[in-house]
Amino acid sequence: MVTVTLGKTGITTAKNGFGALPIQRISKKEAQALLLYAYNHGITFFDTARFYTDSEEKIGSALGSVRDKIYLASKTMAANVEEFWRQLETSLKCLRTDYLDLYQFHNPSFCPGPGDGSGLYEAMLEAKAKGMIRHIGITNHRLPLAIEAAESGLYDTIQYPFSYLSTEEEIAFVRMCGEKQIGVIAMKALSGGLITNAAAAYAFLAQFSHVLPIWGIQRQSELDEFLSFNLNPPVLDAKLQAVIDRDREELSEDFCRGCGYCLPCPAEIEIPTCARMSLMIRRAPTSVFLNSHWQAEMKKIENCQQCGQCRERCPYGLDTPRLLAQNWADYQQHI
Repeated sequence: MVTVTLGKTGITTAKNGFGALPIQRISKKEAQALLLYAYNHGITFFDTARFYTDSEEKIGSALGSVRDKIYLASKTMAANVEEFWRQLETSLKCLRTDYLDLYQFHNPSFCPGPGDGSGLYEAMLEAKAKGMIRHIGITNHRLPLAIEAAESGLYDTIQYPFSYLSTEEEIAFVRMCGEKQIGVIAMKALSGGLITNAAAAYAFLAQFSHVLPIWGIQRQSELDEFLSFNLNPPVLDAKLQAVIDRDREELSEDFCRGCGYCLPCPAEIEIPTCARMSLMIRRAPTSVFLNSHWQAEMKKIENCQQCGQCRERCPYGLDTPRLLAQNWADYQQHI
């Protein structure tokens, strides 16, 4: 089994982490079965967040009895110290534990540090001194902020979208983290569903010994594919490299990563899917998106108020209203 050690943390786990955002969408019983199945088949790193509604509670219910055999990572979006402590205490209660192996600032708009006036980093240090957390991390979708976090020396891990669709600048950032002995947790390793070859995705990330991919999982069929990589890790051979090269060529332009930070939309447009529908309908069975449900969702684009909120919130600087209009025009050609 291929393992990864996250920087200086000592956290060593199979190079398959469990991203627990999607288990919000399934029942507690289904989530419990899925989480136990993952643990029983070698997954020991589970990443969640206070923002992920009942994800923490489901993990605590399923894995509380094996707490000492797994690593738990959660996140806080707290904007002040009081909220920081409330969220941390709630996370510990839901996860049925008295400590977190990793606690992360969840996509903040700045890089928290000592003396910045927010008190947030000082709260992290206090929580660590009290034994409530063991390591401090940060997540972000903005490359300049992620680089700032790496250069600050304040963080044990950085969670960032990383896949074979990443730019050369992003790859250089990940390599820099390795040089600084900072663990990298790769979210969006399948680029929000645009990457459909999991073996190619895994093989690309296998080149980086300090990178732990966390796969967003809600079905056993998905999980089984990733678990198979523990026994038979895909190798980046000519065949998989051809898949990567083809995808890079097709997806070389600006595209929506599906992070969801543009939401909510005043017109109730499901932006993360609608703004990349042209790509999705070319990379998935047509029945998945060319149906009455998604026709109704896509038609909502006509109600766009041009308020610009989605554009302002996008961590990738995309012109989201333009992407929506383009995708709606293309979609109508297929129905």
